[in-house]
Amino acid sequence: MKALRIGLCLLFAFTVLAFGVVEVWSESILEIGTAALLILWACIVYRTPGAKVQWNPLNWPLLGLIGIGLFQLAFHATVYTFLTRAEVLRFTAYFVLFFLIAQAFRGAKELSGLAWFLILFCFAVSLFGIIQHFTSEKQIYWLSWIHPAGDPFGPYANRNHFAGFVELTLPVGIAFLVFRGMSREAVPLLGLLTIVPVSAIILSGSRGGIISFVFELVVLAILARRRRVAEVPHVGTIAIIGVAALSLVAWVGAGKAIERFSTAPLNDVSLARRISMFRGAAHIFVDHPVKGAGLGALIAIFPRYETAYDGYVIAHVHNDYIETLAETGLLGGLCGFSFLWIFYRDSLRAFESSRERFSLSLRAGATVAVSGLLLHSLVDYNLHVPANALLFLLQVHLATLQPLASRSALPDADAVLGRVRSRALSPAGSYR
Repeated sequence: MKALRIGLCLLFAFTVLAFGVVEVWSESILEIGTAALLILWACIVYRTPGAKVQWNPLNWPLLGLIGIGLFQLAFHATVYTFLTRAEVLRFTAYFVLFFLIAQAFRGAKELSGLAWFLILFCFAVSLFGIIQHFTSEKQIYWLSWIHPAGDPFGPYANRNHFAGFVELTLPVGIAFLVFRGMSREAVPLLGLLTIVPVSAIILSGSRGGIISFVFELVVLAILARRRRVAEVPHVGTIAIIGVAALSLVAWVGAGKAIERFSTAPLNDVSLARRISMFRGAAHIFVDHPVKGAGLGALIAIFPRYETAYDGYVIAHVHNDYIETLAETGLLGGLCGFSFLWIFYRDSLRAFESSRERFSLSLRAGATVAVSGLLLHSLVDYNLHVPANALLFLLQVHLATLQPLASRSALPDADAVLGRVRSRALSPAGSYR
């Protein structure tokens, strides 16, 4: 499975670095890569006697959404067949990758490597975003010019989607610090890797992202209080990280960050415009209450319900929940509600059953990450950005993972960055 794990991590990295996969060429690579990884997994299973297939109950709501799209296509119940077909292919890729994640990341060694991958990748992308912000604000990779309506940060064409990326990856590092899920020698490195992303999300000026991040800290504190007194974590670590991050922002340029946060850019979507989009999507749902207007077809039908035209084409209404109801109706709403209910039921059970610090930290960080993005989805459409949608599903898997073999703490930093020492600092244990 090592090749499969490497392939999945490379695909995750590609989706983020390829502008979040919002263009046809990158989406094609994502779907082709997904098919290739599925074939690779099938070959591995075929050559491995006694291989077991892991099935997550959350697969069913995902299959339900795909089924709704297929129903709309089969019975011509969509306003735009091509868009629905493309969205069904995209959701199929999501489902396949979610399924493969469950097969590839189950044991202690794999989960430790994945945790460090998320922490290091979050740091690298955040550092790149900060450097680019002060050297070439309206470009990505100092080469790609963005449409005048764009507002890029890091590899994303929209600073709110970069904030969504940080919301999905940063809680992993913070949770390991708070719940002592790492070796003591790794704390300084992990602190540095955490401070930079906090600074980046503040510099991005995404109001929804910053509010969601604060909400994540609140959720993390609530989870911390649910543990026994003997397991009280380093809650003060959150305050230290926050102060350090604010100090870094002040050093690199606090004025510009405050200006972006306090004053909405000219090309930003105003509150009044968001309300008009919410109202239009709600009217679409009222007119198509059961099956919706068509999976992925909002961009085609929304002009009929436009109430405040401003010259821009509305592809998404900045609210993932309302958009899902508009496109899939009550059937899609039922799938979405089932997904959330199963997720919080299983994630909280898994969190409460965790006895070792590694599993506790991993599940807490994943639950916090998912919760933060769900809040941000009230005012944005991060779940319609493939890169963030896949990271969301990855965290869903980590939060609901059933007890498996693991280790009691995250490996020492030296072991991760080159295996300098001959043995891991943390003893092996059971993931429970």
